Amino acid sequence: MAGGDWSRSVELAVARLTTRLGSAEFSLQELIAQELQRIVNETGSRGATPQATLRRELQQLRDLGKIEFLGRGQYRLAAAPLFLPSAFPSKCVFVIGPRSTNADQPDTFYRLDEQWLMAAARAIGQWIVYQESGRGYCAIARVEQIVRDPQNQGVYLALLEPGSYLEFGRDVALSVEGKGVERRLFDQNGGFNERLSIQPVRPISDDDFNRILGFGLVDAEDLLPSDDRPGDNTNKCRENAADWGAPVDRATALVSRTLRDRQFRKRILEVYDRRCALTGIQFIDDCGRAEAQAAHIMSVEAGGPDRVANGIALSGTVHWMFDRGLISLGDDGKILLSRKLNDAESAKRLLHSDGRARLPEQETHRPNPRFLAWHREYHGLFG
Repeated sequence: MAGGDWSRSVELAVARLTTRLGSAEFSLQELIAQELQRIVNETGSRGATPQATLRRELQQLRDLGKIEFLGRGQYRLAAAPLFLPSAFPSKCVFVIGPRSTNADQPDTFYRLDEQWLMAAARAIGQWIVYQESGRGYCAIARVEQIVRDPQNQGVYLALLEPGSYLEFGRDVALSVEGKGVERRLFDQNGGFNERLSIQPVRPISDDDFNRILGFGLVDAEDLLPSDDRPGDNTNKCRENAADWGAPVDRATALVSRTLRDRQFRKRILEVYDRRCALTGIQFIDDCGRAEAQAAHIMSVEAGGPDRVANGIALSGTVHWMFDRGLISLGDDGKILLSRKLNDAESAKRLLHSDGRARLPEQETHRPNPRFLAWHREYHGLFG
């Protein structure tokens, strides 16, 4: 099945639901009402029909002995749901690496061993910062729940709140101008605690969290490339930006769609060199502002994350077509035109002559097949 893994997603949905209910028993109707749409979003695929696919996956879980059917739409999870003692809440740093098992779906969950379980429990309901191992900070998200990993004994998953994941407009180094951004990692003499920096989970103070956000979140002026910023045209080119730099917890601003779109646009335009991936057009005005737009592949409304792998740079016209399902992409970068497009020949003249998108060289920056599958299936126009 295109996109994500239904079996995996259904198991996670059952774990989420039973943890939320505080009981190993659950009903099919509860699973449908509370989890089905999220399963569809996570997998990027509806299956033949979502409810029929869900029932088939539940039958497979029964066959594997992971759930028991009690009759009349009632089920029982074989393994008891996870119960954690209350912990003092705290924002935390979660460390990921290029070969980490957490690098595949950082917008969905974070894997952790049992020894880090209680440390991570402090982050439930809190914002966390992602730090790349041996490097700086790159993203934030909010932890929703912690559950047992249904497919890996002794492993746990910190599940992230849908729509909370956000990649910074710019990466943040561990130290800036000789000063540690996260004070706990440095002693009074400036010595760096490397062992602590690679610890998978560690608490972080509100001051350090706000400091990281201050370096990582870009404002409207940062959308202009530094080498293209105008001199006398500064006022003309300035975009209105909300002043959120007051001495408050900056986490309160992280739900702002304006702030999120600004980070997303900065990242996408950098990765695509401010050039439309489908046409090659790169128009820049006299203020240094690009015509290319940052398009979400899986829509924000459907839970699509603010992540480079869920984005692509498109010119205005192509963006309009993409959002309406008149054009899409195959997993291999092939440009797909809808049969409902009224003037396909004109559209083809806009696009690259070989019918293929120009995508970033770095694999992690390319559109994720999970999001592409959602786009094709949501619009119901592409195979």
